[in-house]
Amino acid sequence: MKDTTTLPTNLLSGCELSAEQLQQVLSIAQQQKARPQAYQQLLAGKSIATIFEKPSLRTRVSFAVGMQKLGGQAIYLDEQGQGLGQRESIADYAKNLSCWCDAIVARVLQHETLQELAKHASVPVINSLCDRYHPCQALADCLTLQEQFGSLDGLHLVYCGDGNNVTRSLMLYAAMLGAKVTSVTPADRAIEQSWLDDINAQAGGKAHNATHFDDLGAVDVLYTDTWVSMGDDTPLQQVKEKFLPYQINAQRVAQLKPRAVMHCQPVHRGYEVTSEVIDSDLSLCLQQAENRLYAQNALLSMMLSDSCAFAAATDLRNAS
Repeated sequence: MKDTTTLPTNLLSGCELSAEQLQQVLSIAQQQKARPQAYQQLLAGKSIATIFEKPSLRTRVSFAVGMQKLGGQAIYLDEQGQGLGQRESIADYAKNLSCWCDAIVARVLQHETLQELAKHASVPVINSLCDRYHPCQALADCLTLQEQFGSLDGLHLVYCGDGNNVTRSLMLYAAMLGAKVTSVTPADRAIEQSWLDDINAQAGGKAHNATHFDDLGAVDVLYTDTWVSMGDDTPLQQVKEKFLPYQINAQRVAQLKPRAVMHCQPVHRGYEVTSEVIDSDLSLCLQQAENRLYAQNALLSMMLSDSCAFAAATDLRNAS
């Protein structure tokens, strides 16, 4: 029998997961959310190091609380001053953490830092955000969509604003699960064609770029994020003129008639989205935030628990 709890050693770009593995993570997340008591000792005795070169609310709290709910612990390492590689080499940092912790979860400025950590660590390395990708957010988003619609297959998901790390990961996982995904951005902020080509090679031509909202056809979900990525100190007011045509507001909602609106937060109200929309019944942003915990816990469970413990937790859930 195939061991469905086995995932790749690391999750750096998100591409490490197959479509089958991605669906397994989401299914286990739903199981753990429904019956958390069955899994509360799954990672007993396990520890993860959580590294932060950038500020965090949802990532820091969801990993810390999530590990506690699984019986383990998360150790917070604040690297927002000098950053990794200054006080000691990234290689030595990774090797030392591997002596004590069962995984390294890193929120970093540069994707190359993750690659260097993974090269020298002897435990799994998980990307909790970098300049290129945000796979943990995309897992939570897909879990939210699956809860809301039953399946992503056939949904038209439209991301609007600035093409960034969230956009890349969202387009990848949503397309892998059968959604049509369109990124609507200014031409100079569009997702690179090579990334779309990679997605479409896996998902059969479901990812597209656009520069305006005309001719999108039916839209099921509108998704947006900040216009200035974390770590960029450009004032939002400075880019407002460029991105204001991509704002999600009452007029845009009336035009496209989405069934849901998503935002990974933090929300800059009056910029990428208006309060009228983000506080409406269409908004899924708090459900997305909640699901960071469950999607990440499923990922950690599959990467860190032994198969016997995982099977026992599943048996307990089924018995109850």
